[in-house]
Amino acid sequence: MKVILLQDVKSLGKKGDTVNVSDGYARNLLFPKKLGVEANAKNMNDLKLQKANQEKVAKEQLEEAQAFAELLSTKEVFISIKVGEGGKTFGSVSSKEIADAAKAQHGLDIDKKKIQLAAPIKALGTSSVPVKLHPKVTAQLKVTVKEA
Repeated sequence: MKVILLQDVKSLGKKGDTVNVSDGYARNLLFPKKLGVEANAKNMNDLKLQKANQEKVAKEQLEEAQAFAELLSTKEVFISIKVGEGGKTFGSVSSKEIADAAKAQHGLDIDKKKIQLAAPIKALGTSSVPVKLHPKVTAQLKVTVKEA
């Protein structure tokens, strides 16, 4: 019997896959637990429509991320920190401070978890910070750290 999986099933397949299983396995396990449905014409058409909709949504998200990346590349965020004698900084600039400063200065909502700092910024000057907006899109945000 051909079955369309509604969820991932270990050792059988992923969600949306069409698999061949025995009638008893389908009737006694997959159908009662709502793990799959019979692969008839109506269900196959529904699956095709769902996949087309998912592809459309994914494409829209990618386009939004690319547009936001272009906007981010034109912006510059200024952050002030205390500096002691000899130009030694007190503390550092974290991704949370960068996200807060971007919101305050430009009205940009950036999730602090998407800002990929290898280490907190501990020096004065300008640096380029990568912001991962989408698995395929990473933008560069210019951050200028100056003396308070």
